[in-house]
Amino acid sequence: MMQITLLGIRGIPAKHGGFETFAEKLCKHLVSKKWDIVVYCQEEGTGPIYESQWSDIKLIHIPVLGNGALSTIKFDLKATLHSLSHPGIFLTLGYNTAVFNILHRLKNKTNIINMDGIEWRRDKWGLVAKSWFWFNERVGCWVGNHLVADHPKIKDHLATRVKAKKITMIPYGGDEVHGADPALLETYGTEPGKFSVIIARPEPENSFLEMVRAFSRKQRKHKLIVLGNFQPATNAFHKSVMDAASNEVIFPGAIYEAPVVQALRFHARFYLHGHRVGGTNPSLVEALGAGCAVIAHDNKFNRWVAGPDAAYFSTEQDCSKLFDKLLVDDNAVMAMKAASRSRFKENFTWNKILDEYEELLLKQYPSD
Repeated sequence: MMQITLLGIRGIPAKHGGFETFAEKLCKHLVSKKWDIVVYCQEEGTGPIYESQWSDIKLIHIPVLGNGALSTIKFDLKATLHSLSHPGIFLTLGYNTAVFNILHRLKNKTNIINMDGIEWRRDKWGLVAKSWFWFNERVGCWVGNHLVADHPKIKDHLATRVKAKKITMIPYGGDEVHGADPALLETYGTEPGKFSVIIARPEPENSFLEMVRAFSRKQRKHKLIVLGNFQPATNAFHKSVMDAASNEVIFPGAIYEAPVVQALRFHARFYLHGHRVGGTNPSLVEALGAGCAVIAHDNKFNRWVAGPDAAYFSTEQDCSKLFDKLLVDDNAVMAMKAASRSRFKENFTWNKILDEYEELLLKQYPSD
């Protein structure tokens, strides 16, 4: 029986983000193909390491105090040390603690590392964090037996570190959404097609201020719903975004109920995506799967994912002009929605992504 150990995530079932969702999908896919799977899970607290079973997957739980970055580093070290006796192949999701994966190489373990985005380029990190991510990206490139890039431009970037043949490009996947309950919109005082939505972490590099300002330049007879955990009392950037908003902008906070988020995507006139850094963004893929008309920041990452039929902006003024034009052009919006679904089906269905991962795992599986 083929055996695989997953590292680098907080655990499954998914509760935290894109990598956890992917891990859950991949594990269920591999279980159906009779793989034996171990996943390490981070737990808050103290006590011994313990095991459980979920959907025929062995979960190894490691308690650590706290839930911040230092706690995750401690968890990753403990998980790495505990995993060294495991047979089969390893899949590490993310390179943030790749320095620990040196131990897998020393133990002659086969470890595939998904290199995620270019974390050290993100504006939100200080010098120490950027240096840590830069160093670990380099180490991950060296010690991983094979690397996965989730975007062609990420593969190009990694190919400046190692030979291109050591890298396989497999993007993130998503579920196609054909419907959502419109009654869930009533909480926000809106209805299908009468609003647009932003779903992202409220950070400067995600263009929140530019998009909110662009929308708020005039009365639109339309609502903009901005999801995210805004803390204006303690975060100056959050305050600047909220201060720039017109009375047509709604800040409902972070929403974790999947049916609500699905309804906000599916029934929105536009999904706005301001990310300036990163590879294949899960939220953008999910927007394509929901058939959203996409307005995105114009960069090489977003253009490859959303394709030529999305609308793109580079400046606040560009974004404002797109609102002026597209809020009154129903035909253009319908064409954009159809293009999103086509793009999704061509590139980002889970069946396609998971089959590509299994093919790579089998190709790299240790022969001894």
